[in-house]
Amino acid sequence: MSTDFPESQVVRLWQETLPGRTDLFTEDDGPVRIVYPGRPNDDRGADLRDAVISMRQGLVTGDVEVHVRSSGWWSHGHHEDPVYNRVVLHVVFWQDVERSVLLQNGRRIPTLALHRFVAAPERKPRKRGSKAGGWEAPCRGAGRRFSGSRLGDIFDQAGDQRFLAGAAGFGEAASRNEASQSLYRGLLRALGYARNKHPMVELAVQLPLSSLEAALPPSLSDDAWLAACQALLIGRAGLLPSQRGYSANSGWVKRLETIWHGYGEMPIMAAGEWQTFKIRPGNLPVRRLAAMAHLLLRYRREGLLAGLMGLLDGLPGECPRGLENGLMVAAEGPWVTELDFGLPVGMNAPALLGTGRAAEIAVNVLLPFAAAWGAGLSRPCLASKAWEVYHAYPRLGENTLERHMRRQMGLDRGQVDSARRQQGLLHIFKTLCSQGGCRECELKG
Repeated sequence: MSTDFPESQVVRLWQETLPGRTDLFTEDDGPVRIVYPGRPNDDRGADLRDAVISMRQGLVTGDVEVHVRSSGWWSHGHHEDPVYNRVVLHVVFWQDVERSVLLQNGRRIPTLALHRFVAAPERKPRKRGSKAGGWEAPCRGAGRRFSGSRLGDIFDQAGDQRFLAGAAGFGEAASRNEASQSLYRGLLRALGYARNKHPMVELAVQLPLSSLEAALPPSLSDDAWLAACQALLIGRAGLLPSQRGYSANSGWVKRLETIWHGYGEMPIMAAGEWQTFKIRPGNLPVRRLAAMAHLLLRYRREGLLAGLMGLLDGLPGECPRGLENGLMVAAEGPWVTELDFGLPVGMNAPALLGTGRAAEIAVNVLLPFAAAWGAGLSRPCLASKAWEVYHAYPRLGENTLERHMRRQMGLDRGQVDSARRQQGLLHIFKTLCSQGGCRECELKG
């Protein structure tokens, strides 16, 4: 059998030619219909993320992995890699291995062999910019079809819906202790970014803020308090060198290890729960936990909740980015020379919590939290201030999902010129694109 064409050509078939077809099927699981082919993944894992597929069991959402030959699943080691546990369909051109595809978690997924339905693709990939033909997203060209004011209204409304959904996630915090824990959990989740958000939330559950603070004697100096806080956060996460099976002999590491062992036996998370492979240095979980310790130290006197809400209270509405100053943490101490324990910095050490991540936390955590907390406390001024700052917040850094949506709709940056509108794009993707909701979308052609 000829396999003399690149995998990208099979991806192109899946994305551009096969959507809309009603004759696709897998031998084991029956009919397959593509509702949304998914977006390209520029990170580790499956080729396409957030696809929506109609299958025998109903509408299925998840990742799609593509190979020229089905044996690629095993030769690439995907059956042993938990990153691929989100895959719901294996798409290949040739099925040269008939056995079932198993994920690392033991779940079986079907394989769709395209040679049964289409001719082999061209050996040379089509030039970029040439017309694809076949299926296009219904919102393709929305940036040209809609007036600027209409697009802005749609994105603003969607951005407000995302903000309300975020605030609703904090709405269960009825007391000050619950609110502090909810804010702490939200901050840790955001510090985990996409790859480590789930273990960060698990850490917040295993080491609640009240337990962490109770373990830190008020008599400690700031330096000793910070060291103990980092030892507890990193130790409970299972990320100290001794917990990961190697030694680091610096005085700083020995100090953290001594502090940790001084607390006696404590349950810890498995180091394998954390993603460190192909993680940007600034996003390494140890650095993010060090940043959390610095934030807790910064607001040690008044408490995390009062400190951050006071920061918002005193913020002029016309200076929304002042929130970032209360969140940023520069690299200092051992983190100036080490990215992780025993991992030296190359040129310049990234901040423990830089401007970009601080802005993301302000928009996605602090402001929706303040809106929920203010409403729950019958403090309409605080809730109103949160909305005011959110509406005034300038553009954040662009992530891969926003770039995908802008390409899909043919938008330029000027049409998504605020954090609110960026949030609107994300909300549209999460609630419509990735749920097969194209028919309900205002942006469809």
